[in-house]
Amino acid sequence: MNKILLLLALLALTVSCEQSEDEKAAPLLAKIDSLYKAERYQDVLDSIGVLRDRFPRAINTRKTALGIWQMASMKLAQADIARTDSALQVQEQALKQGKLTSQRKAQLLVRRDSLKIRYEALCQMVKAIQKKQAQ
Repeated sequence: MNKILLLLALLALTVSCEQSEDEKAAPLLAKIDSLYKAERYQDVLDSIGVLRDRFPRAINTRKTALGIWQMASMKLAQADIARTDSALQVQEQALKQGKLTSQRKAQLLVRRDSLKIRYEALCQMVKAIQKKQAQ
């Protein structure tokens, strides 16, 4: 009987000394934070994916990472909006040139329309992230 109680006590002691999932995930969260500060947003998103896979039960860490995920996603989307807007302006200028063949004009129109759709989708994504952050 004493041996069983001793084994149970040792088991309880061993389990109580083990790190929680949040404590195990803390170094990875620190790395994610440093990547965000270094403006390496795609690496941030990739690392958060790793954190989710490795530590599915680190609830508090994952909540913190979600906020960082939203900020990094928004930064990437804003940069993509700027690139898309620049490309859209180039297409608009090309369309304003006087002598275009009908085939070239059609190509430019298709490209412009594609860029407009991309621009609008990215803007909606940023709005959705901002709405989530406001909640």
